[in-house]
Amino acid sequence: MSALNLTVRVHPVVLFQVVDAFERRNADSHRVIGTLLGSVDKGVVEVTNCFCVPHKEHDDQVEAELSYALDMYDLNRKVNANESVVGWWATGNDVTNHSSVIHEYYARECNNPVHLTVDTSLQGGRMGLRAYVCIQLGVPGGKTGCMFTPIPVELTSYEPETFGLKLLQKTVGVSPAHRPKTVAPMLDLSQISEASTKLQSLLDLIIKYVDDVIAHKVTPDNAVGRQLLDLIHSVPHMSHEQFTQMFNANVRDLLMVVTLSQLIKTQLQLNEKLTFLPTA
Repeated sequence: MSALNLTVRVHPVVLFQVVDAFERRNADSHRVIGTLLGSVDKGVVEVTNCFCVPHKEHDDQVEAELSYALDMYDLNRKVNANESVVGWWATGNDVTNHSSVIHEYYARECNNPVHLTVDTSLQGGRMGLRAYVCIQLGVPGGKTGCMFTPIPVELTSYEPETFGLKLLQKTVGVSPAHRPKTVAPMLDLSQISEASTKLQSLLDLIIKYVDDVIAHKVTPDNAVGRQLLDLIHSVPHMSHEQFTQMFNANVRDLLMVVTLSQLIKTQLQLNEKLTFLPTA
């Protein structure tokens, strides 16, 4: 498959690690680079992890600690053998003159390495994310070179990552006492209540859109209509009594787990207090 047909999907943990490496950079470093780890399947490069590679850039050369990069990769393979080198990342908004030199090294480590740039300067009020592949140029028997060509890039996440991101969003801002906000994970029942409230608001939004289309207030969109039809077909067919029975059974199981956890917590607290009681 041609490198131009690749699509890059980046997980949130990669962006957090890039920002952390940028914040911890040396005072004289204007750019940070590192290795991208993940997998490639059916034209999709899924980036699930990364690490920083110490380096120095001069006017005419680049110095990188390649032995450190190899050691970090070997250590990561011991933890997750499914992650391989898929490319490299760099902070900044543009491809620099030294990018081709760094890309040559990663071209020896994997096929069709991708280059990811993360704009940590937040130009335009957001963190720009771009992905490139290097296309070889030249004529037979003559000089050759390469050109970085953009390819599609998008963010993706697993369900646990989505839950963590939603929890982190609640800490955005500063408390009245100018202290960082602290948000504790919610109980299971609270999560169900919050999810139900959000689901109800989304359903109200969909109903309003359908009513506006019927009333000719909004121009219908065929793509939205197909998605709504797929959504309706995905809902299992069951009677009101069947749904009520299933819901009550799940709620009873959830209440049992919550009650049991509270009992265990109370027992541990009592045991801790009894430990400090004076003995006769």
